Amino acid sequence: MFDLSAIVATTTAFVEQHHYLAPAVVFGLAFGESLALISFFIPATVLLLAIGALIEAAGLHFFPIWLAAAAGAALGDAVSYWFGFHYKERAKDFWPLSRRPDLVARAEDFFQRFGIWGVAIGRFFGPLRAVVPLIAGVLAMRQTHFQVANVASAGLWAFAMLAPGAAALKLMGF
Repeated sequence: MFDLSAIVATTTAFVEQHHYLAPAVVFGLAFGESLALISFFIPATVLLLAIGALIEAAGLHFFPIWLAAAAGAALGDAVSYWFGFHYKERAKDFWPLSRRPDLVARAEDFFQRFGIWGVAIGRFFGPLRAVVPLIAGVLAMRQTHFQVANVASAGLWAFAMLAPGAAALKLMGF
């Protein structure tokens, strides 16, 4: 389908050559990774981990890149929540979710079981990452509760995606 190593190499080379665009690239990746229906097509986790390593290797500033990742993730989840809130049950019928009723059912169970914590914890579990906010909207979770969990978990998730690569290179002396 696609060559992941080529995508990683091209993206990291672009960010290395265009330092000033690193926050914008990271924002777009985090947004896409958190957006229901789109996240299935973006290998953002691998790209964010690679950019995390590039932060230390290329001397990029961590804070603006972390902030961009957190903002992109929070906005992606907010849009997914709105989509679910607006379309309700019909949101589950949109492709590709219509082909993955098992994933939708898992996200519903996860959300019903953990509530506000499900939004925060769900961000850290692959395919659930983009579906839990959608389900939170479908089930009409209070927006203030959703946004608290969304923003807090986005900051932690962005740190978890970017910091390990930067720290590993620093520890290895690169």
